[in-house]
Amino acid sequence: MKKRYLEAGKIVNTHGVSGEVKVQSWCDAPEVLAGFDMLYNGQKQAVHVKRAYVHKGCVIMRLEGVETCEAAEALRGEVLYLDREDIDLPEDLVFVQDMLGLPVYDRRCGQTIGSLKEVIANPAHDMYVIAREGRPDALIPACAPFLVEVDLEGGRIVVETIEGLVE
Repeated sequence: MKKRYLEAGKIVNTHGVSGEVKVQSWCDAPEVLAGFDMLYNGQKQAVHVKRAYVHKGCVIMRLEGVETCEAAEALRGEVLYLDREDIDLPEDLVFVQDMLGLPVYDRRCGQTIGSLKEVIANPAHDMYVIAREGRPDALIPACAPFLVEVDLEGGRIVVETIEGLVE
């Protein structure tokens, strides 16, 4: 079952003296997170964003009800979430959080080689970290011709490796 609330970032510090917070964005780009008016805290309670902008790779936010540096400091370490229903995702894209843990099937060898442990973002293309039982993790480029299909309905990721890539 897909999670309704998706981890979007973490409050890592205060900014200034009037209650703004500095948020480390876990979205594809900090500008994505800065575009939302409503986020949710760990208890899934609404957090209204009065203002947000990108500064040095992080998002600076003014949150409703947070008016002092002390109030902002109390939020340090808090994870912020997005509601899946608030996001217009193109049809050909999926949320990384929906893929984590899925088995990875390799068409070349005709078997499941492990499960998706992590996605590492790189400038050229993402890399999938595949956890394998009793063996070191494998790295597979998340692009053609290696990535064949992400089948959320079927509950698996299909890849086609080349000799030596995961051995």
